Amino acid sequence: MTCRDLVSMLPILIPAYAGVALMAVVAFLRSARLAFWFTVIALAASFAAVFVSAAYAPRTVSHMIRVDAYSLFFDAVILAASLLVTLLCGDYLRSHEKRSEAFYVLLLFAVTGMLVIASSAHFLTFFLGLETLSASLYGLIGYTRRQSVSLEAAIKYLVLAAASSAFLLFGIALIYADAGTMGFSGLMLMAHKGMLTTVSAFGLAMLVVGVGFKLAWVPFHMWSPDVYQGAPAPVTALIASGSKGAVFALLLRLVAAGGLQNNRHSFIALAVLATATMFVGNLLALNQTNVKRLLAYSSIAQMGYLLIPVLANGAMGVPSAAFYLISYMAAAIAAFGVISVCSARRESGDMEQLSDYTGLAASKPALAAVFALALLSLTGLPLTAGFFAKFYIFTAAAERGLWWLLIVGVVNTGMSAFYYLRVVFALYSHRDTRVSGFERSGNLETPELTPSTALTPMISLSACAAVVVFLGLYPAPLIRLAEAAARALNF
Repeated sequence: MTCRDLVSMLPILIPAYAGVALMAVVAFLRSARLAFWFTVIALAASFAAVFVSAAYAPRTVSHMIRVDAYSLFFDAVILAASLLVTLLCGDYLRSHEKRSEAFYVLLLFAVTGMLVIASSAHFLTFFLGLETLSASLYGLIGYTRRQSVSLEAAIKYLVLAAASSAFLLFGIALIYADAGTMGFSGLMLMAHKGMLTTVSAFGLAMLVVGVGFKLAWVPFHMWSPDVYQGAPAPVTALIASGSKGAVFALLLRLVAAGGLQNNRHSFIALAVLATATMFVGNLLALNQTNVKRLLAYSSIAQMGYLLIPVLANGAMGVPSAAFYLISYMAAAIAAFGVISVCSARRESGDMEQLSDYTGLAASKPALAAVFALALLSLTGLPLTAGFFAKFYIFTAAAERGLWWLLIVGVVNTGMSAFYYLRVVFALYSHRDTRVSGFERSGNLETPELTPSTALTPMISLSACAAVVVFLGLYPAPLIRLAEAAARALNF
């Protein structure tokens, strides 16, 4: 490995070594504030290093890590999302945990795992990155150990993640047995020569099961609502944004390497997954009164929408998928960020019930506006990033003549408008009104909202809102970046 290789890997190395350094420091100096700012600086430095690494791209390091425009694009997206999530954590953890230094160590290792996944060129690095991410998430999900629901969510994620890892390992083993290599380039060569056998196809199917668990595709989605509800709100934001973004970036590279979108059987399988994921996610969200569970089912449906451009596989396929993913991540962080801010002064858990947010606009109009903007973007209404995100993926489907898939997407978008707008109406309703036919539980009054007004969460929410509005008005720059990244996808 040369110095150029090390410099090209700086975005991955910085958070990895920062996590080790922080672990050593907090062993002697217990300071949550120090750990928080150390993590923020490390992630910011790693984001800046993306531009340094770009000067050495494209490059494949030890046949394991691919540094090109595609991987650097998603590295930047993951780091930006992780930085925004980190800004939500300081004030939130101050009330929920007395000792939060280890939280930031786990956060840095989780980010390292995401970056390794997005930059993988080999099944070994993919699996190591995935396990690094998963092991870190076990601790992050259950970090607020005084809440039994948090520990329960961590155990559920641990058990199901272990099962998905078994599928992944078996699939990788089958591909290696047939291809004699675990590099993506070898898989691509076999696909282009039409040499994929039944063994390789079965191995790829097992990989899809493992990836489907991480992206919460139906029928691998059962963990998602419980984990979203039980995890601390900033961790839920990280799972919904950075974690899914990294795995989806890897999926796009795998699809290109294995030629899955050109194979009739794999196309049908992915189409069934996409349709089931959209319908099940939206249908289960319709009657939800728990906001975190509602957003969990919404996230399931969003991952179904993301399969539309993958199946389309046209000129707009990868760019539209990347644009959709970024617009979704910004909206998801904003939504869970508002929940984090509203829950920052509560020791008993997060504010989850829809009735808890009724009338938020009266007491905190800025928070209500950010939450409403995020929900409107997830719906796909004009003047938000979500509108162009839906427009681009539907255009990709139309260009390939997949009209039935476009109709499924439009129908599900209409369904999702009901539960998104129901939350928006609650935000701007009076606190003594009913919300879409649902009354507050029992005769107990909803507790007064006491949202935090700390600076760093406000910076994060403002940045997310700015991204949603900017991309809703001027999407061209991001589309051009995504197109440049897509050209480097095949190697």
